[in-house]
Amino acid sequence: MESFMSDLIRKDFARQALACELLGSPFTGRVCRLLGERLGDTSRFGARVLGWEGNPQADALPLRAAGGFHALKRQGDAALAAAYPPKEVDNDALWAALDAAIAAHDDFLHGFLDSAPQTNEVSRSNAILGAALHVAKRTGLPLAIREIGSSAGLNLGFDAYRYELGSAKWGEPTSPVMIEAEWQGASPPLDAKLEIASRKGCDLNPLDAGRQADRERMLSYIWPDQTARLARIGAALDMAARSGRAVEKADAAEWVEREFGGAGVKGETRVLMHTIVWQYLPQSVKARIEAAMERAAAGATREVPLAWIGVEADAKDAASASVRLRLWPDGTDEELGRADFHGRWTRWG
Repeated sequence: MESFMSDLIRKDFARQALACELLGSPFTGRVCRLLGERLGDTSRFGARVLGWEGNPQADALPLRAAGGFHALKRQGDAALAAAYPPKEVDNDALWAALDAAIAAHDDFLHGFLDSAPQTNEVSRSNAILGAALHVAKRTGLPLAIREIGSSAGLNLGFDAYRYELGSAKWGEPTSPVMIEAEWQGASPPLDAKLEIASRKGCDLNPLDAGRQADRERMLSYIWPDQTARLARIGAALDMAARSGRAVEKADAAEWVEREFGGAGVKGETRVLMHTIVWQYLPQSVKARIEAAMERAAAGATREVPLAWIGVEADAKDAASASVRLRLWPDGTDEELGRADFHGRWTRWG
């Protein structure tokens, strides 16, 4: 008889399977569902999954596991290559491939569970762009962008991509990264002058877009039946590698306290931004960041404004993220819109 915790873990794989299906990846949904239903504890990998020490949902355990198999497929594992897209097989054949991979690569899969997924979903940049354009329009100043949870820094380069937001277009037409989003509601101020004065990012586990091992780890977390998404993030990784931008390894609270602790630069708007990061931060870290931003807000002026952009899950709608903008010295706090977690659509206003 399995433990109560093992039963909860299997249920979380089923929950993640449904989420993957709703987000357009029926294949990853099948992988998660099969692992939840058929995985045993006779391998190191299986024993670690079913005896997971932590919160399986908060730790994204099903996606850690699925990412390990995709990484092996990308490395050329024959059994997985024969069962993964573009091939189509039934559930028994897919499970046989997964089971064979566990037998052949047990230590690799066990170790792959160490790290939380980092997709650095670049399509979320459409919501970042919309919010940044509002900040630029309202302050009339260049933006000094600071991002926590930057991963490989793909969203730090949001202004270098080209966008199709419904019928509207924005950005450099020749950019190799094109972000399409179904745009609902009002448009952001696409005519606003957007100038980035500086950009920096931090992450507890930053990835280097120019390092092949980091690149492969990130791409392994992209769902294998979403080929357009894989290509888009691959192109964004290429751009980030060419830019030479480096994401700093740092605790988010310590970094925000440092970056927003001074007076700022006259004639620039300081901007803190993050996308699908807040839910993973410990409460103590959130409290320190909020306190640091309150201190910075107290010193904000028309010459040195302060903005806080968040694209984050909330209790309002489990199927989308809130695009929230706080701006000082006015002290406004508003939800600009809602966005799909993978950036497929955005509803403004």
